[in-house]
Amino acid sequence: MKFIASSSQLLKHLQSISGTILSNNALSILDNFLFDIEGNSLKIHASDLESFMSTEMEVESDEGGQIAISAKMLLDVLKTFPDQPLSFKKNESTNHVEISSDYGQYEVAYEDAADFPKVPELEDAQELELHVDLLGTAIAKTIFATGNDELRPVMSGIYFEFDQQGLNFVATDAHKLVRYRRTDQTAAEAANLIMPKKALTLLRAALTGDGNVTMKFNDKHAHFSYENINLTCRLIEGKYPNYEAVIPKENPNKLNLDRQAFLGSVKRVSIFSNKTTHQVRLKVAGAELQVSAEDLDFSNKAEERLTCTYNGSDMQIGFNSRFLIEMLSNLESDVVNLEMSEPNRAGILIPADGLSDGEEVLMLVMPVMLNN
Repeated sequence: MKFIASSSQLLKHLQSISGTILSNNALSILDNFLFDIEGNSLKIHASDLESFMSTEMEVESDEGGQIAISAKMLLDVLKTFPDQPLSFKKNESTNHVEISSDYGQYEVAYEDAADFPKVPELEDAQELELHVDLLGTAIAKTIFATGNDELRPVMSGIYFEFDQQGLNFVATDAHKLVRYRRTDQTAAEAANLIMPKKALTLLRAALTGDGNVTMKFNDKHAHFSYENINLTCRLIEGKYPNYEAVIPKENPNKLNLDRQAFLGSVKRVSIFSNKTTHQVRLKVAGAELQVSAEDLDFSNKAEERLTCTYNGSDMQIGFNSRFLIEMLSNLESDVVNLEMSEPNRAGILIPADGLSDGEEVLMLVMPVMLNN
């Protein structure tokens, strides 16, 4: 096997899939990139057994073949080169790959490509075309709300729910929930699947241009194809909780206020909150919202007032400030609505502006008990 590639282009392609590789792989072969040369096309693979990611680039090649090369070694050395052509040649007599640059020659040991795991084939798969902006936004709006509880693995991913009415993307950790909905695109057949967080993080980083992503999926795996990037991952098995049952349908108390002002206030006041509960208290009456926090253990206390538009009964409710900050930071609207029913029931954050037609965002946060 022999080929010539641009050092900067090769580095760019390797970095685009390097996030797949774990730092503590159970199998040594997974510490490698798999290089597959066919004609003048180089396909590079990386895997952690749960996710399989590949990228493709043009090279000058005389001989095809496959080889597995240390990912860390290759990334470290490529970062040191200015852009220049590099020559790679497999030497079977020494079990090394010989790399030649303008500066000199280098040898890297390789492993047998036959040991590298094979990408799963998707049988009886459904197919859906998603625009890059739609999928990228759906991931960005929901991924922060996924859970990390190993005992509830279904909550560690994003729930994709497709039907003829639209597309839903949902994430929850039981304390907060986000539902991103698109009614401007539908699926011919109803389907639902739970996508793992890591795979979607890798995919989101690769969605840098325009165009469509081709998504194929069955009951075990999902495959995404975009430009020269391919990602296949194992789905999370299990039944996703009935998230619709958690969302209060009747919320007579509606608060409307500036998002940035609210976010800034919660950030400042939360510094004075209890370091265990992170509780902030919202007290709303008339056209004024009072945001306060207190840490009785250290006698710290803070209070701010914001002007707002409010329809409903005077009320006080407590929230975990970290969750409020996460949600407000992930909204892009200038104005938000906070809808509430009772102090012991979930509050709902909805952007009041900035959404395109057919786009809906709902963020739910569970309350915390107030210390009266």
